[in-house]
Amino acid sequence: MQLEISANTAPSTRTEFKLLPMPPLASFSLKNRVAFVTGSSTGLGKSMALALASAGAKVAMNFQNNEPRAKQAYAELQATGAECTLIRGDVTSEIEVNRMVEEVTTRLGPVDILILNATPAQPQKAIEDYDWAFYQQMLDFFIKSPFLLTRACLPHMKSQRWGRIINIGSEVVARAVAPFTAYVAAKGGQNGFNRSLASELAPFGITVNMIAPGWIPVERHADDPEELKAGYRSLIPMDRWGVPQDLSGAVIFLASEASSFITGQNLHVNGGMTTQ
Repeated sequence: MQLEISANTAPSTRTEFKLLPMPPLASFSLKNRVAFVTGSSTGLGKSMALALASAGAKVAMNFQNNEPRAKQAYAELQATGAECTLIRGDVTSEIEVNRMVEEVTTRLGPVDILILNATPAQPQKAIEDYDWAFYQQMLDFFIKSPFLLTRACLPHMKSQRWGRIINIGSEVVARAVAPFTAYVAAKGGQNGFNRSLASELAPFGITVNMIAPGWIPVERHADDPEELKAGYRSLIPMDRWGVPQDLSGAVIFLASEASSFITGQNLHVNGGMTTQ
């Protein structure tokens, strides 16, 4: 049961509580909602797109490069029976972002759920080995892109006074992973964007949250050194690797009506590697 709180106008000024029914499981349904998942032709992005489709959402899958891989991922999405579309475009370009959001709106309807997931390569280097161009690329993907996409989707979300914006962050900020300053700094900035935006948009019924996965090996980690993988794996308290599907429940929950009173949060999905 839920509690409804109301102020008593009597002199005692007691707070009264009235029991209300708990939301039904249907509150997790995303039927008739339109979700746009950036960087979703592979890895965690693809898994999130499939999860949203399984919950009933119409899903726009995004990619920039590797068209054959994107088409294969899109075929998997189509196989779920969901209404969906595949959108190619650069999430760091204002012109491209505006075009993509217009295309999603034309094909599926206005975006209700925005998943900010796109990412470039993330090499670990000593700070002396980075240059500013690489730092700028990180900022473009993790601060500029979320800004551009959010701004493009906001008119519809504000008009209906409902929306879900989910930033995909990383545990590296909490763990201060080194040598990784460019990526960690940019992800830290995205976390700040998430928190401030949540406060700004709360009055409009729009929630803004972040999911911070741990190291979940996907296709792009195929060539990572085995000793590096083994070292990380040995530290996971739950004593197993995370898999892309581990994000499914978190994404559906934060995208659904069930999380309507949760905003500005950073949910770590990493088997207990960080605790808050």
